[in-house]
Amino acid sequence: MVGSGGRESALCSALARDPNVNALACAPGNPGTAEIAENYPLDASDPQAVADLAEQIGADLTVIGPEVPLVAGAVDALAERGRSSFGPTAAAAQLEGSKAFAKAVMRAAGVPTARGRDHHEIPTALADLDEFGPPYVVKYDGLAAGKGVTVTSDRDAAAAAVRNALARPHDRVVIEEFLDGPEVSLFCVVSRDGSVTPLAPAQDFKRALDDDEGPNTGGMGAYTPLPWAPQGLTADVVRRIAEPTVAEMARRGTPFHGLLYIGLALTADGPKVIEFNVRFGDPETEVVLSRLESPLTDLLSGGSPTWNDAAAVTVIVAAPGYPDAPLLGGEISGLDAAAAVPGAIVFHAGTRRDPEGKLVCSGGRVLAVTGTGADLAAARECAYEAAGHIHIGGGQHFRTDIALTAARRATQEGVV
Repeated sequence: MVGSGGRESALCSALARDPNVNALACAPGNPGTAEIAENYPLDASDPQAVADLAEQIGADLTVIGPEVPLVAGAVDALAERGRSSFGPTAAAAQLEGSKAFAKAVMRAAGVPTARGRDHHEIPTALADLDEFGPPYVVKYDGLAAGKGVTVTSDRDAAAAAVRNALARPHDRVVIEEFLDGPEVSLFCVVSRDGSVTPLAPAQDFKRALDDDEGPNTGGMGAYTPLPWAPQGLTADVVRRIAEPTVAEMARRGTPFHGLLYIGLALTADGPKVIEFNVRFGDPETEVVLSRLESPLTDLLSGGSPTWNDAAAVTVIVAAPGYPDAPLLGGEISGLDAAAAVPGAIVFHAGTRRDPEGKLVCSGGRVLAVTGTGADLAAARECAYEAAGHIHIGGGQHFRTDIALTAARRATQEGVV
């Protein structure tokens, strides 16, 4: 398992309970993965280093968690040495590595998405802001750790985002129309033969503060299932979005296999794509895999998943000041009490051990506290009870409204 965040912690947890797995390594990992796997030091952005480690430990399968090694070509380096991996090639990973590329693929495939154009020049990008109007959507073309998108009704803030995105030569920015409607995340496993297997849909919360206020982040929480989702949504998205995209990638000579993450807005005109990612999303992975009953390795090889009937809610405990200026180094306490809450599991994200062996925060998103229960209300109660036990020196921050509206609606309607 390549990576060191909450997503990799959740993937390791699923692999650790997989009867097909007899040994598990995580690189570079974190203190949480060290409890269930053997951690190895690794520069995950170096494809040859990834391949070297896979050869060194004799890995039968290498699962690439983050986007950076995928875009850099880790899967290509492993393939050159005849080693099996899960993830797309560097060429196919451009679906996430370049928003302009993804837009071009969607246009060619007839996939429903927001109207938009990409720009290298500030004046033309600013002109598109005025054409599309508020709310303004500004997307940096390349990788930005989930923080490269600005959505605002403030024209000056949107213009500043354009200038920041085009600060260096050869940079590119995408200006889009705003898609109005609830957002949904759908993971699809794409096999080497092009077949698509959808997972359970989830919803994440990108804004830093309650009521969807504050700046965009890498994700402050998530939940699944979605009791309010339209009937047949998953099958519709596979038919109208996933399969045409996979077919278009094959037509271009860059076949896609691995995990296709589809970020959707459920508009009045039906589902439309907000973005593609080429790996498991974080924090959706924590909730989705918490409900997976069948072996993860079977799913990664194209098998059909089996889900339990529980609901799952993840609450991200972040360092104070996240995402703009997180305060790092604070000592973390309360994890044993959090993990003792029935139905709760705490996934490490931005943690490390200091020279004295103390657990301290090393990233803006520190822990992904996940609660499970018979319904969303119970899962939510579990997650927040566990999160309440956790303390970080210097303070901590988490949203208090993850899955709140959905849980209330489901309770009122008598739906899990």
